[in-house]
Amino acid sequence: MDLRLGRRRFLQLSGATAAAALAPVTTAAAAPSRSRKLPDGVFSLGVASGDPLPDRVVIWTRLAPELLALDGSGGMPTWDVPVQWQVAHDEQFSDVVRAGVVRATRQDAHSVHVDVEGLEPARWYFYRFRVQREISPVGMTRTAPAPGQVPNSWRFAIASCQNYSAGYYTAYQDMLDENPDIVFHLGDYIYEGGAQGSLGRGHVPSHEVRDLAGYRVRLAQYRSDPDLMAMHAGAPFTVTFDDHEVENNWTAEDADPDVPAEEFARRKAEAFKAYWEHMPLREAQRPSGSRIQLYRRLHWGDLATINVLDTRQYRSDQVSDPEAHSPEAWDPDRKMLGDTQMQWLLDDLAASSARWNVLAQQVPFFEDPDVGLESDKWDGYRVPRQRVLDELASGRARNPLVLSGDIHANRAADIKADFQNPESVTVGAEFTGTSISSGGDSEQTADFDPDPDNPHIRLKGNGRGYVSFRVTAQECRGDFRLVDTVERPTSSARTAASFVIEDGVPGLTRA
Repeated sequence: MDLRLGRRRFLQLSGATAAAALAPVTTAAAAPSRSRKLPDGVFSLGVASGDPLPDRVVIWTRLAPELLALDGSGGMPTWDVPVQWQVAHDEQFSDVVRAGVVRATRQDAHSVHVDVEGLEPARWYFYRFRVQREISPVGMTRTAPAPGQVPNSWRFAIASCQNYSAGYYTAYQDMLDENPDIVFHLGDYIYEGGAQGSLGRGHVPSHEVRDLAGYRVRLAQYRSDPDLMAMHAGAPFTVTFDDHEVENNWTAEDADPDVPAEEFARRKAEAFKAYWEHMPLREAQRPSGSRIQLYRRLHWGDLATINVLDTRQYRSDQVSDPEAHSPEAWDPDRKMLGDTQMQWLLDDLAASSARWNVLAQQVPFFEDPDVGLESDKWDGYRVPRQRVLDELASGRARNPLVLSGDIHANRAADIKADFQNPESVTVGAEFTGTSISSGGDSEQTADFDPDPDNPHIRLKGNGRGYVSFRVTAQECRGDFRLVDTVERPTSSARTAASFVIEDGVPGLTRA
């Protein structure tokens, strides 16, 4: 299929035809059992893929005919269910390249994570699942380029902060038409509270979720959004969480004196389990109790290395002093990534041979003196931030690019070797994307170079949307895309601002 024709149209057609296509899926593996009839509509959450490597990619689905069943079961019976899967070169599945059967278990909420091996690098594929007589919608996914390859271009998008009750996910409609090779979701995939909003998209259950059943229902509710479902089916995702996947502003040192440590550990364990069940993640990311290995590294041939960070699970508690020059923020014992993840990152930056070095992470890295000390951002963890800055200033990592979310606003910033000294050298660039829907509709603004005293801040903007990127060996261009509204199911979109980074020239230039 020619991707220029648009994935939205393809996915509309594939979703319509998949439900009617009842021909058996050919596979050498054992046929699924027909002795126990399942309810209709088991593929209500659609399909997804993620974390592409040159020879493999994860494909995902979860069987849930009653996705909002409050016990978290999705309306599924207790027994295991065989699920057939296929990966093909073409959307008609006349050229199937991989196929098999995997068991969806009650223990994992009848979710399926297949790490499909033996694929060709830098190639698009089509995939689907089958249970008894029902066939899933068709998804599109792709593999990463092989080591040594430098693709002509790489398109990706970043998204974050998608409060279901606050608005429709109209940004994903535009993102799908942009045809990204991969989407990086940088956190706040769900919100744990019970907000009902005013759009008829109230949270289920209507209270803050704190246990496994509650997190499963909340994640299923978010995954059922048709625009998010279409985007997941249209390109692979790489995900990392922030705070609301568990609890607002949580840290490794959760300091709420009213919550015993063992109780919060249980809550984290159950939130992590539900998160893994609903994301296209590998077995390596399956949580072990209240721990999950979420930081990891991907490569896009020799064009880019992507370090996916976890800035939540290992961090010290937020500083208690909000003053801009709080000595607490400079405490050398404070952690943001933890010791192991920090060394993992620094070692890679020191040795990387990639043209672009991407940090896909959750909270803004740059400093904004106008708002004082932002305790939940990197600004509240200045010693670990300076360790990263010192490595970037060494010049060993070519073209550093930091991707952030969290603040429900657009920001573009040059990364300085020393944020306390505006005259210090620029060592990289950062794009902070606004929310998909969190905060609801707001005035659309784009204020360029807003503060003469802090020229590293190149853009401050508001509105709902995402950031779309096109990367070549010569440059990286980021377009801040805004939708007109999230209060209606559809919306047009526009580019509010664009910046370019040239290879070998740290810092941002307005496009």
